[in-house]
Amino acid sequence: MASSLDFNRIIQRSIAVSQLVQRTYREIAVDPRATGEAAIVVVAVAIASGIGGAANGFGGIVAGVISAFISWLLFAAVAWFFGTQLFGTPTTHGSRDGLIRTLGYAKAPALLNLLGFIPLIGWIFGTVAWVWVIITSLFAIRQVLGLSTGRAIITAIVAAIASGIIIGLVGIIFGIGFVLVGGM
Repeated sequence: MASSLDFNRIIQRSIAVSQLVQRTYREIAVDPRATGEAAIVVVAVAIASGIGGAANGFGGIVAGVISAFISWLLFAAVAWFFGTQLFGTPTTHGSRDGLIRTLGYAKAPALLNLLGFIPLIGWIFGTVAWVWVIITSLFAIRQVLGLSTGRAIITAIVAAIASGIIIGLVGIIFGIGFVLVGGM
């Protein structure tokens, strides 16, 4: 798999997703190679966020990467379920794997979190990244599932709440909730 990864393609796709290029979302959704690429984007974002919040140290970065993967996959699965089973229409389409891939890439704007360590203004980069990721994620849900913007927003809100509840329950059961919530 490592030999088939094209980092230039990952960078170009990340930029295009951040710019809301519809063709790129569709391309990623149907490209099985994009799953590994999306995972690399998620890891890069988690590491950038860890560096940006340097106070957490190396352990915080490792916990951040693990929680980023868990929250990415959980949110994508829950959004796919709600988007296809509850909020979909007869024209709703798209695969679970396609949504996983595009939602992984949708995290690309959060690379701005790398600049979170800058005194006094670092929080601005984090806020911009957070809003931008919400927009790219909504766009991914809308594009991949063929939902209207309103249905995509409802799907994302319900999926975020359901994912948060699941992570909270896992955290209560295993005593790791605060680690997992950090990746949301």
